[in-house]
Amino acid sequence: KVAVVEKEHLGGICLNWGCIPTKALLKSAQVFEYINHAEDYGITVKDSNADFPAIIKRSRDVAEGMSSGIAYLLKKNKVEVINGFGKVKPGNKVSVTADGKSTDYSAKHIIIATGARSRELPNLPQDGKKVIGYREALSLSTAPKKMVIVGSGAIGVEFAHFYNAMGTDVTIVEYMPNIVPVEDIDISKQFERSIKKAGIKVMTNSSVEAVDTSGEGVVATVKTKKGEETLQADVLLSAVGIKSNIENIGLEDVGIIVDRDKILVNDFYQTNIPGYYAIGDVVPGQEQMEKNEVG
Repeated sequence: KVAVVEKEHLGGICLNWGCIPTKALLKSAQVFEYINHAEDYGITVKDSNADFPAIIKRSRDVAEGMSSGIAYLLKKNKVEVINGFGKVKPGNKVSVTADGKSTDYSAKHIIIATGARSRELPNLPQDGKKVIGYREALSLSTAPKKMVIVGSGAIGVEFAHFYNAMGTDVTIVEYMPNIVPVEDIDISKQFERSIKKAGIKVMTNSSVEAVDTSGEGVVATVKTKKGEETLQADVLLSAVGIKSNIENIGLEDVGIIVDRDKILVNDFYQTNIPGYYAIGDVVPGQEQMEKNEVG
């Protein structure tokens, strides 16, 4: 007998605000690029334009369709969906709050899979309009003329590719010496050559020290090896990683061990408290798991 506690959309970030809608945008970008280079394939296409709102709508429709599909599959397989904010409690219990009312549920096995959200740096507070995270980047009403993207991980470079394809002037600012810094250095170097060839500007060994949103757009002060530089844009996308959703979910009350923003688990995803498990973005990556094995 299984129940799922969900405070927002079934399918989580991946289906609603991550992998799936992002890939839908990238597919539109790919089709648009094929059309723009149709002559390379012996095909003539006249007057092609990217309808940005329609592209965004397609992406959101894909996400909503898949989320609805998850709801159907859960119902078909007799999985109960409990809408609300879940909080683990001692004694193998979960408290779910919805509309100001809390209800307790008991289970022999409790899995914590609360995921993560866009990380905010102190000097890059997100206002959702001029300084945005990945959610806003997936649902802008118009394509900005200029965009600064801080961070060149998977999120940063995917949006850089998409918005560049849409005609936006994109600049990536990366703190590390190479873009996509977690990848092999050979991949990083080749990828940097490819995106520069596509017209994306890249600034490595650089950091955004401050942002000014008082004017019409955003002005970013960037520290480089050569000194400070000022970048002007309509929008700044903060893509500096993710933050685990582990606050206020009862971990301290139960006594579950947390280290460096992650719930520690063993090879079977068990926490240090019997009956409580954790999976997904709230647990360490493979390398960390080998170092921090508990239980």
